[in-house]
Amino acid sequence: MAWLNPLAWPPVWLAVALASAWAADRLVGLDLFGAAGLWTGRGLVVLGLALMLWAAVTMQAARTTVIPGRQPAALVTSGPFRLSRNPIYLGDLLVLAGMILIWDAPVALPLVPVLGAILAQRFIGPEEDRLRAAFGPAFDAWAGRVRRWL
Repeated sequence: MAWLNPLAWPPVWLAVALASAWAADRLVGLDLFGAAGLWTGRGLVVLGLALMLWAAVTMQAARTTVIPGRQPAALVTSGPFRLSRNPIYLGDLLVLAGMILIWDAPVALPLVPVLGAILAQRFIGPEEDRLRAAFGPAFDAWAGRVRRWL
């Protein structure tokens, strides 16, 4: 039962990255971003959460799963999926980047591409394989039009 493994859930990876960013801030406290970082960070967090919600609602409307590892019932190409093949994972990265700015933890900024690489390897690749197997040319056409992140 893979779903019992906490590492099988993308939010766990986001939580680990957020905890690491917070710890980095506490260990190497810098005051680099100031008020601009606070407001920009808040904007990124709100944007990331809104993007995740929009994607989840769009997937729900298409009657397909948002749970990684499950077989998709539909190829969703509308809503945020017109802009990104992975809007929920993009939302994760925006939330992480935003919190790093809010916490004023520039030393933690490398966690953003690290989390992106983890999400791409552990989740996005296998999900795209399932979509390609299920929807063939329709997936390939959509993937040719829409970039993985933005």
